[in-house]
Amino acid sequence: MTQSAGQTAGIRETSVRLQERKEGRYYTMELLQVQQLCKVHGTGETAVKALQNVSFSMKRGEFAAVVGESGSGKSTLLNCIGALDTPTSGSVRMDGTDLFGMKENQRTLFRRRNIGFIFQSFHLIGELDVEQNMIFPLLLDHQKPKRERVEELLEILGLQDRRRHLPGQLSGGQQQRVAIGRAMIARPMLVLADEPTGNLDSRSSQDVMDLLLKASRHYQQTVLMITHNMQLTSSVDRVFRVRDGQLQDLGGMQP
Repeated sequence: MTQSAGQTAGIRETSVRLQERKEGRYYTMELLQVQQLCKVHGTGETAVKALQNVSFSMKRGEFAAVVGESGSGKSTLLNCIGALDTPTSGSVRMDGTDLFGMKENQRTLFRRRNIGFIFQSFHLIGELDVEQNMIFPLLLDHQKPKRERVEELLEILGLQDRRRHLPGQLSGGQQQRVAIGRAMIARPMLVLADEPTGNLDSRSSQDVMDLLLKASRHYQQTVLMITHNMQLTSSVDRVFRVRDGQLQDLGGMQP
């Protein structure tokens, strides 16, 4: 059967898109869908609306930042997306899966295997060295770490010569690099970073941000990061602002 010009063009376009996606330049499939998310603390006259009808989506491989003043609802949003907190209403879907439409034990397993977390306060285990801290999530899930993956991540994060160091022997910036590795070792669908540079000086903050971006681009990792530092948003794909529990999309590449 002879193909029409339109069919041929369509096949060619699909082929180009697949190649661009393979090379990390093209993302079409939505990974995260947040719909009409609300979170209310308390009841009656004392009720506080932490989130008000927040809706947005993220494509695979996107790196987005959420900015806003303290108490604006940023951390509440991240906690609800990461299923660490339960929204009052609305939905969070990841790769088509409704996080709050499943049982709690199923949600816990889904979170462990599909969401990586980076916190302001590192949360490393003091008795474990750098490599052991990084692979700990895999061991919790009874998975055997792949040596080549561990070595690659250590190299990307500049930690090869620190692999046997304990957290107490590392600088704050180095500890946060370990936390990044721990969040990415299992290749989760989504990484959530809550003020990952909040405890670092300006130089270490930029170094950690550069490494987080580098790792994100290398693995085509979807990342949603909270920060109060607008200077750190200059290289991300999109920026959101939360104000009084409401979300505004500021677009991409903020100066």
